[in-house]
Amino acid sequence: MRSQVLPAVAGVWWLPAEVHDTAALAAQARGATVVVHALNPAYTHKAWRAQAPGLMDAAIAVARQLHATLMLPGNVYNFGEAMPPLLREGTPQAATGFMGRLRVTLEQRLAEATRDGRMRAVVLRAGDFFGSGTGSWLDLAIAKDLPRGRVTWPGPLDVATPWAYLPDLARAFVRVAQERDRLAPFECLHFAGHTVTAQQWLQCFTAVAAEQGWLPASGALRVGRMPWPLLRLAGLAVPTLGALAAMRYLWRTPHRLDNTRLCALLGEEPRTPFDQAVRQALADLGLLAGPTPRAAVA
Repeated sequence: MRSQVLPAVAGVWWLPAEVHDTAALAAQARGATVVVHALNPAYTHKAWRAQAPGLMDAAIAVARQLHATLMLPGNVYNFGEAMPPLLREGTPQAATGFMGRLRVTLEQRLAEATRDGRMRAVVLRAGDFFGSGTGSWLDLAIAKDLPRGRVTWPGPLDVATPWAYLPDLARAFVRVAQERDRLAPFECLHFAGHTVTAQQWLQCFTAVAAEQGWLPASGALRVGRMPWPLLRLAGLAVPTLGALAAMRYLWRTPHRLDNTRLCALLGEEPRTPFDQAVRQALADLGLLAGPTPRAAVA
């Protein structure tokens, strides 16, 4: 890791080593039994093509050196545009876009790395992330204009898709890690999170906007739509926008993740009630005036 000012995070310490320096990482992480691969390239096809395979190889190398379990946050890109409404671990992976096909390849590489017994691996697949800070659809697009009484939604308002509240997903990672000896050498599990429509998001946003004094005179939030054709065109100059436009199908294809196997392992999935999770996510973004109590976790 190059010399730079890094954020102070409770319970986290930074290792002064390059991600591809397996010996240095393994030496400083000596005794670790679980490795989480949480590094992503910039969201462009070029960056993913150039960097994602190497980052996976680096994570595998350090996990093998430590004889550890490597855990990977997965997503639904693997299933492609023709994905069925209910996604199980055994649902055929028919990725249709570049990023989806690459995710399938990386997970296959991870599975192959476990075959000689030097490491184990778990993919915990989830929907769109929200909560615990910036960098998600919530702050970059959907709710960025909420204090001005406006929401931007990327798809049809009645299509339900899965969302993972990050504190809940983090708790699920910890609990799966604690139960990893009960799993096969390579395992994939699905985290259901909250499968909700735009209408359910808007109910939460409207309640918050009313409390904060953000509602327009009409008493209803203005709902704008994502300008997908413009994003696709802008993608010719800004590759990130082009990569986002290629994933438009996720917003118009109803789908949810079946967490039956995860619940069989854990007893129940960590679950913060949706309205509380949304409020806390907005508070974490600094959008709410006054303190917001931490949500109770079911």
